[in-house]
Amino acid sequence: MLSDSKATELLSFLKPATRPDVKGQTTEYILGLSGDREGCRFLRSKPDLLVALFALTSDPSVAIVKDCYHILINLSADETLHQVLLTEVKVLPMLLKNLVDPEYLFSDQICTVLSNLTRHEKTCKIVLKVLQEDVGLAQLVEIFCTEGYNKKAKLHYLAPLLSNLTQLPEARSCMMDRDRCVVQRLLPFTQFQASAVRRGGVIGTLRNCCFDHAHHEWLLSDAVDILPFLLLPLAGPEELSEEENEGLPVDLQYLPEDKKREEDPDIRKMLLETLLLLTATKAGRQILKDKNVYPIMREFHRWEKDPHVSAACEKLVQVLIGDEPEQGMENLLEVEIPEEVEKKLKEADAKEQRELEKEQEKRRGEGEEEEEEEEKRTAELTDGINLF
Repeated sequence: MLSDSKATELLSFLKPATRPDVKGQTTEYILGLSGDREGCRFLRSKPDLLVALFALTSDPSVAIVKDCYHILINLSADETLHQVLLTEVKVLPMLLKNLVDPEYLFSDQICTVLSNLTRHEKTCKIVLKVLQEDVGLAQLVEIFCTEGYNKKAKLHYLAPLLSNLTQLPEARSCMMDRDRCVVQRLLPFTQFQASAVRRGGVIGTLRNCCFDHAHHEWLLSDAVDILPFLLLPLAGPEELSEEENEGLPVDLQYLPEDKKREEDPDIRKMLLETLLLLTATKAGRQILKDKNVYPIMREFHRWEKDPHVSAACEKLVQVLIGDEPEQGMENLLEVEIPEEVEKKLKEADAKEQRELEKEQEKRRGEGEEEEEEEEKRTAELTDGINLF
């Protein structure tokens, strides 16, 4: 790793007045250094170097600024550098100022850095505090939902940032402020085909919001109407009976023959987990039953091939078709589970996980066998054929 004298020499090359070619070679070198764990840990011990690099995000050279942002992305991916970046380099005020600038060229890189910095609760709290003081979470949602807000950036990575922030109760409270239209603005993005990052981040945000059971009835009411936005990505083209269709929300009735489901299995699983959270209260369960969610889940389960997603679907179906919990246990998020029972449940979950992994391995093996058979058949067909 670099000696202290070499680090001091690098620092001298990062001054604004340094020749652009020398600055460019230096930032390029440090970018390579930030690409592995050892390099990141070395840079962590040199906050003065990081301060100088961050200052160069205002350099006139686009190439140098780009290098500096990619270094920040690499550094922010390492949790051990979060405190240094936030408290010693003090990146947040300038990052947020540039993020809200509709002309700023590197807003996508800023979104990625902020998303990395909010993955862990401690630093997530710091980011939310500064965000609320400088910009406001509602304003961030406004920017995210405004098409073409920044013509030089897509801002898709604002979605995972929102998802990370809403792990905190105070962010969820802001998102579900009933006097403002905040969470409602995110709903159309559950089917945003141009970006799985945007879809996944929005659905992660909605799932986090659903951990607050006090808001379930409001989320399911006409004021928000979250249910169709969660169900549509899971619904397919299968023909349902007239009676089943009539019981569904209007947006899910008589879907076309070319209706496609969400293609990403992780996003499908998050959608199912969100629906399952909404069944935690008696009122939520009753609304999902009244809205005829079961036929959509039945057809989805027949279609789903991923064992982890199928398992999540089965849990939801069990709640939808099962008996109501006994009195005093209606709210599944508030039920106190005895330690011994919790231990058994964890063991059962671990066993289920092992079985799912075995099933995946088996399917993978079957797929490879089919490919080998196909290759063998192709070889037999072409064997002996003279093409000339």
